[in-house]
Amino acid sequence: MISFDTLVSHGFGSAHVFVDPCSGLRSVIAIHNTRHGAAIGGSRFVSYLSDEAAWLDAIRLARGMAYKAAVAGLPLGGGKAVIMKPAGEFNREALFEAFGRAVESLGGAYVTCEDSGTGTADMDTVRRVTRYAMGSTAGSGDPSPLTAFGVRRGIEAAVAAKLGRDSVDGIHVAIQGVGHVGYYLAKELADRGARLTVADVNAENLDRAVRELGATAVSPEAIHAVACDVFAPCALGAPVNDTTLPQLACAIIAGAANNVLAEPRHGQALADRGILYAPDYAINSGGLINVAFEYRPEGYNAAEVHAKVSAVYETMATIFERSASIGRLPHEVADAMAEERIYG
Repeated sequence: MISFDTLVSHGFGSAHVFVDPCSGLRSVIAIHNTRHGAAIGGSRFVSYLSDEAAWLDAIRLARGMAYKAAVAGLPLGGGKAVIMKPAGEFNREALFEAFGRAVESLGGAYVTCEDSGTGTADMDTVRRVTRYAMGSTAGSGDPSPLTAFGVRRGIEAAVAAKLGRDSVDGIHVAIQGVGHVGYYLAKELADRGARLTVADVNAENLDRAVRELGATAVSPEAIHAVACDVFAPCALGAPVNDTTLPQLACAIIAGAANNVLAEPRHGQALADRGILYAPDYAINSGGLINVAFEYRPEGYNAAEVHAKVSAVYETMATIFERSASIGRLPHEVADAMAEERIYG
């Protein structure tokens, strides 16, 4: 059961529960911190096996957003919302309006945007009842392409650090999940000569990647075991776990998914096998950078956003260089960088 100790162990913060019987809304908004600004983070709309699973997901994701903002040098805190997807029929607009009222009740401490299971249309609905929502069609729109661009830049840094290559031309990348971000990442890589193997639970997503990008398809159960240069998880969390880890056949793990490691100890296990891990919240910050620039008082500037997201390469290169020079794991280096900014 989630307890105060759970929050303390993740460096929180606050957590807020919202229920609206009329719309079926059941949501948790977790705010890791607001030390440097509002806690911006996406709204995840998926099915959960239990209330506790939803709580824990919100808490872990909010911490990741706080660290993501810190490593990217953004003047923000970190937060996340999870919305439990109803089992039966429901009115989506009514549910997201209720969620918008929940966001509004926090008075700007939390600013929402899209995430797994939500899109720009949902943010349009949320914007009807609160100004604290980014990524609507009237704003900067879908952040997925910029998240993918940043991940591609991070993969390039990892390839340089691990393989001594200055491009991804000819690099074999296995992508787990080719939905919103995963497809854009696949296109970024294919356009630069990478060879792709892909998997997705959605047949349409898979067919598109095969048809349009020349990718090879494998089953979702097999993608992590593909012999490749880079394994890029772009689906839900914990793809590196006790079951999958012994089967990995890659040199690098670098993708768009959050909470890639099921447990922190898996970072050491990867290092023991000679696999370079690109910390998830450092490499996948492009979407947050995009909405952060939309939220700032001086307004959105596409050229500045592109330059900031491109700098994910330098951020990842710094993490890898420090890791090698001081003998600490990449995710430990990234955590130290984030915590210095948050708490320093």
